[in-house]
Amino acid sequence: MGNIVSISTIGQDSHRFGDPEGDTKIRLGGIDIPFDRPIVANSDGDVIFHAITNAISGFTGVNILGAKADKICLEDGIKDSSVYLKKALEYMKEGRIIHCSLTIECLRPKLMDHIPGMKESIGTILGIPASSVGITATTGEDLTGFGRGEGIQVFALLSFVKEI
Repeated sequence: MGNIVSISTIGQDSHRFGDPEGDTKIRLGGIDIPFDRPIVANSDGDVIFHAITNAISGFTGVNILGAKADKICLEDGIKDSSVYLKKALEYMKEGRIIHCSLTIECLRPKLMDHIPGMKESIGTILGIPASSVGITATTGEDLTGFGRGEGIQVFALLSFVKEI
């Protein structure tokens, strides 16, 4: 038996909001959140799942967002970002995820009431307990476009263990 090492990777994604459309919803962390503006994206625009997918790509070395996601979304017509995340997980031949930490920057929508549902959804897909998913949110204090309500940005830090 070899040594166990801990590895961390970071992923990021951001999307802008479209024009107000009245009653609508956006998808974040696999759950629908009421909001009056859509996320502008080819897919469902789940920036949380996209950031996590990018962090997994940092571990596996296989980029999913880009050509692979474009085929799934644009050619196959699949808009569900959980499909991209699951595709990234297929490349995890070694190691396993033990923790996911997310920082979300947006002025709106307010996310506090939705964090428990997002943690459950993310934990289920990653195969870790919801208690191993940390989510913080900030308004950005009007310093960026995200802090001015123009869109949403997410940073994901994943921790893995791997035998070497």
